[in-house]
Amino acid sequence: MFIITAKCSKRRVVKILLIFALLLSLFLALRACRHSSPPPVIAAGTNEERIAYLASLGWEVNDQPIETLSVTLGETLEEPYLSYNDLQRSQGFDLTRYCGQTLSRYTYVVTNYPDASLPCQADLYVCDGALAAGDIVCTGENGFMAGLAFPAG
Repeated sequence: MFIITAKCSKRRVVKILLIFALLLSLFLALRACRHSSPPPVIAAGTNEERIAYLASLGWEVNDQPIETLSVTLGETLEEPYLSYNDLQRSQGFDLTRYCGQTLSRYTYVVTNYPDASLPCQADLYVCDGALAAGDIVCTGENGFMAGLAFPAG
């Protein structure tokens, strides 16, 4: 068994530890900045912008929403919006940015869902002209809610 010892002055050890601490602080600061940057703004203030956005994802919808309503979020998210936000975060949105604000929900009939037997709707939540959240809801016996991505297949 070999034991290697190196002589280092206390001053050198302190310098190495300071450099390590500085690099660690820089890494953590850069990581925090990357995670806190806001997502890109998707314009959705007009009916045309909302329909164009859905079309960019592959969806065809009727030219007017079948329902428009206002939703005011609490100062903190509670159910059902807390669970709903998991779906939103998986697609790049985050409702916590809109706590305490009023959003408009626009519901469109989807006309090109791959399984034509399922009646489907697209919901878009808009705040100050920007898309805040969205989902696809297929109703009926085997109904479900999904993100806005067009189904593969």
